Amino acid sequence: MPERAELDHRAGSDGGAPGVAPVVHRVPARPSRVGTFFDEVGTMFATALEALRLGVRHGVPVGEFLDQCWFLARVTTLPLVLVSIPFGMVIALEVGSLLQQIGAQSQLGAAMVLAVVREQAPVATALLIAGAGGSAMCADLGSRRIRDEIAAMEVMGVNPLQRLVLPRLLAATLVAVLLDSVVSVAGIAGGLYFGTHSIHITSSSFFATFSELSQLADLWMALAKAAVFGFLAAMVACYKGMSARGGPKGVGDAVNQAVVVTFVLAFFVNFVLTIVYFNFVPQKGI
Repeated sequence: MPERAELDHRAGSDGGAPGVAPVVHRVPARPSRVGTFFDEVGTMFATALEALRLGVRHGVPVGEFLDQCWFLARVTTLPLVLVSIPFGMVIALEVGSLLQQIGAQSQLGAAMVLAVVREQAPVATALLIAGAGGSAMCADLGSRRIRDEIAAMEVMGVNPLQRLVLPRLLAATLVAVLLDSVVSVAGIAGGLYFGTHSIHITSSSFFATFSELSQLADLWMALAKAAVFGFLAAMVACYKGMSARGGPKGVGDAVNQAVVVTFVLAFFVNFVLTIVYFNFVPQKGI
């Protein structure tokens, strides 16, 4: 009898056959936050590519595209100039102090072109496009979502990706490329002012060294970065706005998430593009 009791105990409480292990039902593991983030980024790219496909097939709403271009230029140009001038002065301060110690302060212009045109201008453009323009895009689309305007468009047979998302993607890409030049000029102007008034170099020596370290490929790469960053900012903002839920609080959360995700993607893509550039484009030396 003791052996029988022990055998029944081993069979398990489910009344299964003696000596057979009970079936264990495992709860599927919850996906990690990293996996969820990459899944969401993939969905963002799929949404943006679908909007581009619809644009090729059905055309671009020109009126909405021009409205978005004007809106982005209006809300980002002045903040970008105000950010770029002191940023260029800080770069001139840091680099100019080092060059002054080694007696090469005349090379400040060459260093400013590399720092401002290649890195500072595209990144500053991306941050302002995401912070000012992208947040407004996300709030606009999120408000339309919670007011069921987007659902009403779908009922009427109007595709919101082609009508709302596509013009914002193209407008952000174009405006980012145009603003990159404005940021570059403002940053170099700030560095020129600091160099001529603090390091006491002449403006002729500042401009004479422009081509010593830089090349035309640096400008093309900066414009390509700005276009990619503008596209990413609009992509994230539109996706977060279109998927907003939970009323006004949900729209606020979507705007916050859109800005944070855009910053993360912009710096990661900037790192990748910089590696590709340095590996495939020969650099110029003195």
